[in-house]
Amino acid sequence: MAVDDSRESEARFQQMLSKLKNHDCRITPQRLAVLRILASSEEHPSAEDIYEKVRNEFPTTSLATIYKTIALLKELNEILELGFPDGRNRYDGTKPFPHPHVICTGCRKIVDPELISLDELEDEIGKKTGFRIHYHRLDFFGLCRECQEDT
Repeated sequence: MAVDDSRESEARFQQMLSKLKNHDCRITPQRLAVLRILASSEEHPSAEDIYEKVRNEFPTTSLATIYKTIALLKELNEILELGFPDGRNRYDGTKPFPHPHVICTGCRKIVDPELISLDELEDEIGKKTGFRIHYHRLDFFGLCRECQEDT
């Protein structure tokens, strides 16, 4: 991880922690571990992925603890949930706001592309439909380079 990534990750962790403190939420070592994982992961982990990482440090942690922390962070708008039909949702703690994703249908890798024109597209859609856009989800599905090589 580069120094800038490390700084961004720490800043994101502190932002989430501050929000929990401002809402008088309990701050447990397990909850801090969940925050650290979400603040630093660009992989969009599932609850099960987070659970496995937290259990390395805190073996008695339950999956329910992970789900409760995720639910709290969602309620506080500190993570973005990416729902999938199979129920294995993934979470973005580094960018807890609507943004596009490219999702591999082979290995399920998720990438956040930078699209400068997305704000313009949102404005245009709002003007053409008369809607005031509060939220959007834009996902592209396909095969990543690694999966293309395997086929």
